Amino acid sequence: MEKIRKRLIHICRCRGVSRRTIRKFVRYDPTLKTVYKLSASEISQFFSLPMKKASLFYSDLRSTALISQIKHELKSVRIITAVDDIYPFVLKTIKDAPLVLYAIGNTQLMNQNPILSVIGTRRPSGEAKAKMQKYVLPLIQDNWTIASGMAAGIDSYAHQLAVQYEGKTIAVMGSGFNHIYPKHNIGLFKQIAAKGLLLTEYPPDTPPERFHFPERNRIISGLSFGTFVIEATKKSGTLITVDQALDQGREVYALPGSPLTPHAEGCHTMIQDGAKLVRSPDDILEDWVRIEPNWVHMHQ
Repeated sequence: MEKIRKRLIHICRCRGVSRRTIRKFVRYDPTLKTVYKLSASEISQFFSLPMKKASLFYSDLRSTALISQIKHELKSVRIITAVDDIYPFVLKTIKDAPLVLYAIGNTQLMNQNPILSVIGTRRPSGEAKAKMQKYVLPLIQDNWTIASGMAAGIDSYAHQLAVQYEGKTIAVMGSGFNHIYPKHNIGLFKQIAAKGLLLTEYPPDTPPERFHFPERNRIISGLSFGTFVIEATKKSGTLITVDQALDQGREVYALPGSPLTPHAEGCHTMIQDGAKLVRSPDDILEDWVRIEPNWVHMHQ
């Protein structure tokens, strides 16, 4: 098993292949041993890869520099693969589950229930912090784990609230650990590293890219039994996470607001589309009590 996980970590770092192609490798040979014996043209032919990509992949498979780099990273970062016992079962059930996760902090948090993702706009209203004190803090104090994306705005508020009240929090990043984004969250990153859990599917030296953020959202919603939207504008990126949560069969909660503020428009649309309107933390707590037996049974 140790050899398989090492091969999986290595293959996921090679250029020229996507997660979809790597899954083809696993179906072809679950040990991933055979892939190392194939020529570039065989890789291209067997897995329908353009020759240019197959050659790049073939070259990286034999790169001693890449292998050395991974060994160096393992000294400071924990790498969790889809074949590891600690890999969260809840993620195994989602579409395009991450094959490899890089982690800093308390990895046990991934498998503790309940986990609720708390998300919202990057440009919150002046009332946002008060809303979170009223609706999210009681859950933190009830030993819930809060997951979010460490983005500016609501995400950061959610993590800060958990850290401030010695609660549990998981931050899923859209970049590698050597590229903290946004930069003003370096302090928060260090606090979460010490008290919570930082996760990313991107290797440490990967800078943030626009497409990483919608991609990482499937992990935020996938880890959680439900997603709670605090504030969202009409065209908020938050709605991508909501779509993924629904696609994954997760609960979706939305906080209503004044019809006079744009910060509530996205939440009102979601409620109209079937998200549960939250009047008090009890609305979420009651759902968890109802869902818990099935959730725990399904994800063990």
